[in-house]
Amino acid sequence: MAIKDTPEEWRITATATPFTGKKTSVRTDEVVMPDGSTVKRDYQVHPGSVAVLALDDEGRVLVLRQYRHPVRQKLWEIPAGLLDVPGENPLHAAQRELYEEAHVKAEDWRVLTDVYTTPGGCDEAVRIFLARELSEAEGERFEVSEEEADMELARVPVADLARGVLAGELHNNCLVVGVLSLLAAQSGDGLDALRPAEAPWPARPFQA
Repeated sequence: MAIKDTPEEWRITATATPFTGKKTSVRTDEVVMPDGSTVKRDYQVHPGSVAVLALDDEGRVLVLRQYRHPVRQKLWEIPAGLLDVPGENPLHAAQRELYEEAHVKAEDWRVLTDVYTTPGGCDEAVRIFLARELSEAEGERFEVSEEEADMELARVPVADLARGVLAGELHNNCLVVGVLSLLAAQSGDGLDALRPAEAPWPARPFQA
């Protein structure tokens, strides 16, 4: 049986924004339930993100390791970043992140999958791209700062990443979802059957 998520919006009677940060904010909505009662729902308002699963010709994935303060861990991740500009083309943002974090460019881009990271408490939507035909980017490396200044890069076989995911040793959501989606695509209709890089994204509409 084929299933899919569908849009729906319950009536909101009041809204407040008790906190506004540099990139995100916290919003409180009073939402009318199906039985007519009203409840308060607090959630983080997020601009959205992109992530890149960069796969080289040897079947290795480009990963990076950086400190994530909220969880007090150094996590292995795939290149990712915020949609800094409302309506920004997510492909352009993904290409920028791959260049800035790894100094790599790719000739072939596809949409691997789209996810909501924590829909019970945040409206963040992430588009994960598959990037292939990799090469070193031209020009000088982008100057990173803060946590990214301590970043470590590696290329790891897909099978090793999958083992780490299932063993509970790798925890970054974009890496986990990206690796398992890649394996599903490879064992299904193949990577060339993935959606084109400019495929519509209702969660974060953009101009192609």
